[in-house]
Amino acid sequence: MPSATQTRKDFLSVLDFDATDLAACLRLAAQMKNDRPLGRQAPTTDALDGRHIALLFDKPSLRTRTTFEIAAHELGGHVVPLTPDAAHGVRESVVDVARSLERWVDAVVIRTFSQRVLQEFASAAPRLHVVNALTDDEHPCQAVADFLTLQERWGQLRGRTVAYVGDGNNVATSLVHAAAMLGVHVHVASPEAYQLPHAVVQQATAVARHGARLRLFSDAADAVAGADAVYTDTWTSMGQEMEADVRRAVFAPFQVNDDLMGAAKPGALFMHCLPAHHGDEVTGEVFESDASVVFDQAENRLHAQKALLLMLLAPGRA
Repeated sequence: MPSATQTRKDFLSVLDFDATDLAACLRLAAQMKNDRPLGRQAPTTDALDGRHIALLFDKPSLRTRTTFEIAAHELGGHVVPLTPDAAHGVRESVVDVARSLERWVDAVVIRTFSQRVLQEFASAAPRLHVVNALTDDEHPCQAVADFLTLQERWGQLRGRTVAYVGDGNNVATSLVHAAAMLGVHVHVASPEAYQLPHAVVQQATAVARHGARLRLFSDAADAVAGADAVYTDTWTSMGQEMEADVRRAVFAPFQVNDDLMGAAKPGALFMHCLPAHHGDEVTGEVFESDASVVFDQAENRLHAQKALLLMLLAPGRA
């Protein structure tokens, strides 16, 4: 079984791991996937026995919530669902909620709007493990599943190029953080007003290994040229619904279609974190093509999150 380099308290960002941790997490996730057919005979089936994992989701979720619940159950843990009105500073402060929860549960998985809320939870409760299940700024669990998917397809990640086309959002941020650590080049193409934040570029540059390069483009075809994979996400994220019409017009030149995929390397993969809006950021033809690995990404959320829970809550079993 792969081993983690050291105990980590939280996973608020890909940057909470170093490159060695991230590589270990990918190896462990692959092992979790291989072991799953063993069912209750899997070696980690009781790894979280007696541990309680609370789920606190302010935003809708299909893949993240479902896979965290299954992951906890398959590792022998107990899931505690929380309602946002009881636990997100409505009735009492976030700090007091966190200090109460750490007396009862071992970890809390949070999907919310503000990254600051996660940081407050983690700082207020030193015994509580906090996992980022998506904020407006980052989506680190998705990035682990993404690179597990690419590792399965390519074997060696180092030196490959992923082109991300669309909004420089939370998914793009975590993608470039992880890519930089793993030695993967990333091209990000966005309209000028929606580019990846400068702070994220600096962070990726600081953790880059093995010559990984991050390049920003304003033209989608230029970014995709020669790429091994093409990644996109919805043009309008949760909480931005009032901007949908404007964004649809601005992002229209960044649609991933057959012509754009034709600019990538032969055999390039198509990636999407889901949910997808067919006919907007991606055409139905590309989404349903043999190049598409979107449901491999979705499946791998389960295995990636099992690995994360083990590394945080049972490092001796990781």
